[in-house]
Amino acid sequence: MELKKTLSERLGGRDIKLLCHACCGQDGDMVKSELFSLFSDSDARVGYNALWVFTHLTRGDRLWLLPMRSRLIDMLLIEKHDGKRRLLLTLLEQLPTHTEDFRTDFFDYCLSKINSTEPYAIRALCMKQAFAQCRFYTDLLFEFENELEIMEYGALPPGLKSARMNIMKEIAKIKK
Repeated sequence: MELKKTLSERLGGRDIKLLCHACCGQDGDMVKSELFSLFSDSDARVGYNALWVFTHLTRGDRLWLLPMRSRLIDMLLIEKHDGKRRLLLTLLEQLPTHTEDFRTDFFDYCLSKINSTEPYAIRALCMKQAFAQCRFYTDLLFEFENELEIMEYGALPPGLKSARMNIMKEIAKIKK
């Protein structure tokens, strides 16, 4: 399979299923590795489609990305393409976050996007990622909660309002 050529074209549901099947289990690690290397391809469509395929993998196959978590964050911090940033954030959200995964630059990035003019999906995903990182640290959780309270004064679309409300509920549980 000529992976880069396939990813340079419009992908349909059947294409995604075939690529996901090629990535299954340890036998698909070579394909996953090649897909990962194409995330930063000079052709934006190839990079986007490679990320798009990863979002469709099973949870177990996506966990293959866990050792690359820091590299995904590095890619996100410099990415300019909104669609690729959304997909990178989606992949990061689908990976478990532990105390040792905290990165100040990533936390600051997420905080800066929450009350910005970014697309709603990026803002909601940044909200979730900021919470995933700071939930282990009381001082940071307080700073994050302040950022969420600022949102209360503006009109929010339903998706952001829901994400904010769900995170505020989780913060209340932690405070108990």
